[in-house]
Amino acid sequence: MAPIRTQWSRLIRFVAAETSRVHIGQPVDAGLDVGLAAYEGKPIKAFEIVGSALDPAAQVTKNVLTVSKLLAPLANEEIKVVRCLGLNYSDHAAEAKMAKPAFPVLFYKPVTSLIGPLATVVIPRVAQPPNVHFPDYEVEFVIVIGKAAKNVSEVEALDYVLGYTGANDVSFRKHQMAVSQWGFSKGFDKTNPLGPCLVSNNIITDPQQILLKTIVNGVTVQDGTTAEQIFNVRQTVSFLSQGTTLEPGTIILTGTPKGVGFVKSPPQYLKDGDKMSVWLGNGIGTLVNDVKEEKVTGYQAKL
Repeated sequence: MAPIRTQWSRLIRFVAAETSRVHIGQPVDAGLDVGLAAYEGKPIKAFEIVGSALDPAAQVTKNVLTVSKLLAPLANEEIKVVRCLGLNYSDHAAEAKMAKPAFPVLFYKPVTSLIGPLATVVIPRVAQPPNVHFPDYEVEFVIVIGKAAKNVSEVEALDYVLGYTGANDVSFRKHQMAVSQWGFSKGFDKTNPLGPCLVSNNIITDPQQILLKTIVNGVTVQDGTTAEQIFNVRQTVSFLSQGTTLEPGTIILTGTPKGVGFVKSPPQYLKDGDKMSVWLGNGIGTLVNDVKEEKVTGYQAKL
């Protein structure tokens, strides 16, 4: 199977100043960190892409648009399913004093958990107060599947990848550690930033050499590399495709490196007013998001 060949190298999704409508495009400045530029209020220009982000035949035009609002690179309606790996970095397993898993630890998220650059991460009422529930950051490298994959081998696994982006898998440790299934604790609405750029697999040819970091309130708390992954991208795509079709638009979060807050002494947790950013190299860029606690009013479930 031949690799997917896109006409674009870096894809962004945005509201254009010229039309007030949502477009996809390729940044005019090939070296621009669009997420950081959006946060700093700097101008971002993009060549309009005609077609769908999931269609490799989508064409980059010469029409230049101005970004007025940067969005996640894929719309929720384009995402078929959100699959995630836990405990997938050797250094993170070591800091958590947990054995490396023999098989990928898999959980799912609802698409309602996904938000874009500069959107607010909401700590829901069920996960308050923060000093009890320990909201936590997790920078993640994300695989985007571009064509249906089933029973693929590790050798051909990358042929099914459209590209890669970034995420912040905000996690609520009290609920996570209370049960064996992590979907509830990692699936709350508006808690998972995604983006800012979708970088073509034609550009990222070795997904095991991606640098990634997290900064909270100006302090670097995670500084890692995908080389530390226990199950690499080839292994992950192959494993998840066994007996199961990975449809185009499937996104896969691949775990986080060391430096998470709940293992620190004392534990570090996210709270109202915090500002966090995650950065991934090779053109993916920076996701900046603030944190807000949902106002507690009326009935609240007791868990």
